[in-house]
Amino acid sequence: MKHYTNPNATIWHGRVSNKYLYLHEKVRCTPLSEISEPTKRSIALLGYACDEGVKRNQGRVGAAKSPEVIKNSLGKFPNHLANTVLLYDAGTIVCIDRDMEATQKELSKAVTMLLEKKQFPIVLGGGHDMAYGHYHGIQNYLDSKKEGQTIGIINFDAHFDLRKPTDNNNSGTPFYQIAKESEEEGIDFNYLCLGIRKDANDRALFQTAKELDVKYVLSDTFQIQYLDEINTWINAFIKNVDKVYVTIDLDGFSSAYAPGVSAPSPMGFTPQIVVECLKTIIGSGKLISMDVAEMNPKYDIDGQTAKLAASLLHHIIHTIY
Repeated sequence: MKHYTNPNATIWHGRVSNKYLYLHEKVRCTPLSEISEPTKRSIALLGYACDEGVKRNQGRVGAAKSPEVIKNSLGKFPNHLANTVLLYDAGTIVCIDRDMEATQKELSKAVTMLLEKKQFPIVLGGGHDMAYGHYHGIQNYLDSKKEGQTIGIINFDAHFDLRKPTDNNNSGTPFYQIAKESEEEGIDFNYLCLGIRKDANDRALFQTAKELDVKYVLSDTFQIQYLDEINTWINAFIKNVDKVYVTIDLDGFSSAYAPGVSAPSPMGFTPQIVVECLKTIIGSGKLISMDVAEMNPKYDIDGQTAKLAASLLHHIIHTIY
């Protein structure tokens, strides 16, 4: 694969126990093509080293360096996974010659391949343009099963990412692209955004969200004291779909927690509300795949954002299995 690199085992290091007490001791660095269908429950981490979409969207570039940084941070966390659960580093999809579209296609193929091999894929990025490729990887897998299953997208984000492409697609257009393609194919576009900020989306974007029947919770409501109401909305959304794809844009968090992102803001949400919502989503049994977007090591402070991403991943992998 032109847009693919094998996993780098040297990034997985930390305190040594020789008893698999840490995730760097648990992980198996295995090229994508060598992962086989497991007899055990299995998780595969896949990088998306591309920030061309961020550059096109006039954001701060640097997110292409994030997959290895997040993996390195995660490796130092304790391992509480059962011996019956496998954890793979499946390598990284990389952007070559600024060809974001080709990178998205390769990501789509890789996600489909992992799902076919009975993995739970977690993609680490990279610009939020990866959502377009990730979604199509899930869709291609479900279409191959010919069961007509519907996908619900839940996006933890300050931004709708529903911009209408002008010169080209970018990190701000993936869900608009998905919506328009869904319309052409005659299928429902099921999209829930949690943490939307009025100071981060113009009137045209709110109008587009209305036209596309996007469900969303504004940032002033996306707070822990409203958790019961938020969970009611999440459960109502999940009830109407067969599978759920979760994408977490780290720039949705307050810069107090996530300074190393493409578009930082002090007015974002907290990790606590995201963790509680993830418990609800995972508890539905419909989560099929997920990703973390917009980590930018170039602007991180003391590894805070990388540790936030790793903490979220640690919570997720220990909750689903």
